[in-house]
Amino acid sequence: MTGDRFPANGSGHRPLMSEERAERIRQWHLGAIQGLRDGTAHEQTFSYLGRTLVVPPQVMPITPVSHLLGEAVLAEVRDGDRVLDMGTGSGVNAVLAADRAAAVLAVDINPHALDAARDNARRNGVADRVEVRHSDVFSDVHGVFDLIVFDPPFRWFTPHSLIEAATTDENYATLTRFFRQARRHLADDGRMLVFFGSSGDLAYLHQLADATGFRRETLAQHGVVKDGTQVDYFTYRLTAPKARH
Repeated sequence: MTGDRFPANGSGHRPLMSEERAERIRQWHLGAIQGLRDGTAHEQTFSYLGRTLVVPPQVMPITPVSHLLGEAVLAEVRDGDRVLDMGTGSGVNAVLAADRAAAVLAVDINPHALDAARDNARRNGVADRVEVRHSDVFSDVHGVFDLIVFDPPFRWFTPHSLIEAATTDENYATLTRFFRQARRHLADDGRMLVFFGSSGDLAYLHQLADATGFRRETLAQHGVVKDGTQVDYFTYRLTAPKARH
């Protein structure tokens, strides 16, 4: 897939929504960041889908909708799969995948997240199957995987801290690079699980998936009303046509 097939976002992302909706999302983001700063000043412990996860400050905590992806991971991983957990955060999805996977590679750019993921893999008895590595998207990822799991930042604003970078991706540079490069790291019959919501530019994610030829299937959906506006969260399974040899 060549670069000119991708939707262009220029020097700054132009949201595929009304200006009113984009401004509302900006205000939600500012409120969410303040909540993260207030709520992540101390280490937090979560009991989640039968696991115990400890999340330190500067790492994105588990949220009330995280299970939409976590449950899909548990259902999707097959015995013997090689799994890539992109943007692993506290390592939650890597830990879930490791119950059945032969090997899991968990990557992130946040050093606090890398430490947390290693600790949580040990805490849950799967450290022998989880490798944790610093990687900016696929910069230090090699080989192919049967399953790629990605819970990307939903918004396109400029982050000003490590914790904010877990929720916003400037001009969707990371999301765009992910879709540009994902196919070369996916086995011919591989799958991807991607979590996203309409509190970000959901239409842009759909464009990226379509531009790369991925077929999109909704595995889970949950809607809430926020400030009088419907917000929907989705877990997608993405599959690509088999490579031609």
